[in-house]
Amino acid sequence: MTQITIATHNGNFHADDVFSIAALKSIFPSFKLVRTRDLEVIRQADLVIDVGGIYDSETGRFDHHQRGGAGARENGIPYSSFGLIWQKYGVQICAGDEDVATSIDAGLVSTIDAIDCGHVEGVAQGISLSQTISMFNPTWQEDAHFDECFDQAVAFAEKVLARFIASASGGLNAKAIVAKAIQHAPDPRVIVLEKYIPWKRTVHAMSQEALYMVYPSSTGQWRIQTVPVEPGSFEDRKSLPANWAGLSDKALQEETGLADAMFCHNGLFIAGSESFESTMKMAEMALKA
Repeated sequence: MTQITIATHNGNFHADDVFSIAALKSIFPSFKLVRTRDLEVIRQADLVIDVGGIYDSETGRFDHHQRGGAGARENGIPYSSFGLIWQKYGVQICAGDEDVATSIDAGLVSTIDAIDCGHVEGVAQGISLSQTISMFNPTWQEDAHFDECFDQAVAFAEKVLARFIASASGGLNAKAIVAKAIQHAPDPRVIVLEKYIPWKRTVHAMSQEALYMVYPSSTGQWRIQTVPVEPGSFEDRKSLPANWAGLSDKALQEETGLADAMFCHNGLFIAGSESFESTMKMAEMALKA
């Protein structure tokens, strides 16, 4: 395959051009990157990112600085160059998984686009990835070259993007597993997972009845955990029995009558025992309390 040339602007860089190049590196393992504002060099490039004044995905032009911009999402967030790249290549970057690509757009790409385009409505405040990327630019006190700093920012962005993709994929796969566990639970108040996976969002979206989650810990014992009234809440739909609070080992074993009971958190949101059978008995007791 002939090596392609990708052009973006030189000088000060931002998250949209950095993440665009990071994203393209996952599908074009070898390309020549040119950072320039020379219009003739830009004209000859195969792909042009964040410079050139043209958006035409068919001819590989992905700028958004032209009059009228390059369009916006249904929620009003305009596209920066990263969003334009993601529109065309996102599914391919996510190994053909449209759900993962959509999740990445919602959780990462659209935020970078919004900040780059000055669309602050609905964007979380505080330190952002966009600010973090901007900090890779050399300060006035540093004797550093913009292109070298750009390469460092791209390497960082590659790692961040890879983790976003892994997280989105894991979350979507977990959703399917938790949904299946909810559907097949003999008692809809107690949901059993064969291994620990993220469950809160799916449980809150799919079940108003679930009170407890039962799952194995990483060390082989079993846990029972309460379902919060809503994501992020410290209030539970139904706490564990008050007389278990803060007990462990022999004290909890005597209180529950379970020879392998291990602990109950003082906050009454999680407890555990050595065996699945005993943990399910804990769930039965909790339901009756």
